[in-house]
Amino acid sequence: MKFTLLSICIIFLTQLMLAQNCNSWEHEKLWIANEDNSNLILENEQMYSERWNMLPQALFWKRIMKLSSDSCLVNVASTRQILQSIDSKEWYALNKTQKLHFREEMRIKYNIQKGESIYVTSGKSDFYKFEEVYPTLREGITVFDEMCVDPWYAQSILLIESPGQLKKSISGAYGAFQLMPSVARANGLTVNKSTDERKDFEKSANAAAKLIKNSCIPEAKKILKAHELQYSENELWFRFLVLHIYHAGAGNVAAVLKVIDPEEGSQELIKSMWQNKAAGFGNCSQNYSQLAIASQLILHDLVYSNCQDVISYSSR
Repeated sequence: MKFTLLSICIIFLTQLMLAQNCNSWEHEKLWIANEDNSNLILENEQMYSERWNMLPQALFWKRIMKLSSDSCLVNVASTRQILQSIDSKEWYALNKTQKLHFREEMRIKYNIQKGESIYVTSGKSDFYKFEEVYPTLREGITVFDEMCVDPWYAQSILLIESPGQLKKSISGAYGAFQLMPSVARANGLTVNKSTDERKDFEKSANAAAKLIKNSCIPEAKKILKAHELQYSENELWFRFLVLHIYHAGAGNVAAVLKVIDPEEGSQELIKSMWQNKAAGFGNCSQNYSQLAIASQLILHDLVYSNCQDVISYSSR
């Protein structure tokens, strides 16, 4: 499905901030409307006021998500500093020894320290189908909202997991919210040889909301309490921590925080998670919140670049 917004769009920004946790995200909602259709997304002001949008890791993944698989970016693993772009065919034609030699050449050319790993990351625009994901956001947000679960998580997961493709992962995760079979069953879905309710968007969203509400958020609080860290559920860093638990599991997140031994909950905590590994918290786990930031930035660009008129209202 091709992403389209008519030339004139009206965005209604709700500013009503209610005391109940169930409505604490109301001020983040953006209604995007035109003559034929409307959509609902969320935009968090902290993304810009705290400059998450300027972090090099987020900008790197934003570029990768929009880059064709024909190209690769040579980058420094810890900082995601981009050294140069190369043709994918040329890179994959090299054998192991030649790839090691290429990385060493890059290290010398750009004066990269010996301890730094150099990655060659291919473009992933073939996977990240934002135009196809966009129409599903309203439904996902609505399901979470109705279950009194922060709908920011629905939007984030949908953008990262790219439900336009509905592919089963190597680990067995499936559906728009990429739920593992055991997790799906534990949250009310039928998954067996003849039936897999994970392919049903609404049921999958419902199960994901239950998982976040009953497991991920409580586990995040438990981990932070163990380190005597203060938090607010509306803080962006807390939300990213919950996303990491959704992706990697509470045990693995607890393990990496034990290595970090943070003194406070903040953006620095999340950035430290990008630089540390423990138990099953590895490279893919490190990347998850980076992908979340990058995909939110791409969504912002898609919406605003396709609107000639943007009108904000203090209330709907």
